[in-house]
Amino acid sequence: MSMKIRPIAIYLPQFHPIPENNEWWEKGFTEWTNVTKARPRFLGHYQPHLPADLGFYDLRVPEIREQQAAMAKNVGIYGFCYYHYWFNGKRLLERPVNEILESGKPDFPFMLCWANENWTRIWDGKNKEILMEQKYSEEDDREHIHYLLKFVFNDPRYIKVDNKPVFCVYKSDLLPNTKRTLAIWREEAKKVGLELYLCRMEVDSNEGKEKLDGFDAAIEFQPFVSLDLYFKKKISISYLLRAVHKKLNTYQIIPLIFHIKNI
Repeated sequence: MSMKIRPIAIYLPQFHPIPENNEWWEKGFTEWTNVTKARPRFLGHYQPHLPADLGFYDLRVPEIREQQAAMAKNVGIYGFCYYHYWFNGKRLLERPVNEILESGKPDFPFMLCWANENWTRIWDGKNKEILMEQKYSEEDDREHIHYLLKFVFNDPRYIKVDNKPVFCVYKSDLLPNTKRTLAIWREEAKKVGLELYLCRMEVDSNEGKEKLDGFDAAIEFQPFVSLDLYFKKKISISYLLRAVHKKLNTYQIIPLIFHIKNI
């Protein structure tokens, strides 16, 4: 196995309208709707982050996807990890990936990460005002992996480790029986002559080898992991303020972030 690092950018496909978002939010809603609403929260805070090279792009446009791949390749990005939204056979935001699979363009490596949270109105996956619910079952595990094996993993651009398609789960702690789900996926893949390389995201302090639970690897999801590790050091408020004062020789107003669990 080559140890060469292959940088992969996580890719949110919500930069195009879909009927569901038109109904749930407003007509024409995309991620740009939220981007443009951002406002500075402290002195020097760069918000909103408005687009540069490609403007307020629409991912339904093939030329945009080609340009994104070219830009990524130019700065050393190996491939894209597209968020994949699967709800018991119902997919959302699927058009960009569908068209990438159908057209063969862009000629750029990719993989999928199953964003397995409920869709809600508060953008954090909590079970309040559920718009689209995740319901787990062994039957759905099989249907899901059958779809991936038939339509996705066989694409020559799909990212592999040791010739194994890489598939990631965003929040594996939401799976009712993680080991069983992974076993079903591996069993079904074996039937068509494939082995899988399965990863989990380390989100909300759920990190460490003991959390792998059958996965081959874990991916740190920033900035949550770094912030959690930082505040686990239990740095005192006085030490933090002294450090801030030492770093800044101006009367700037800055945000202080506290880990609620340690207060």
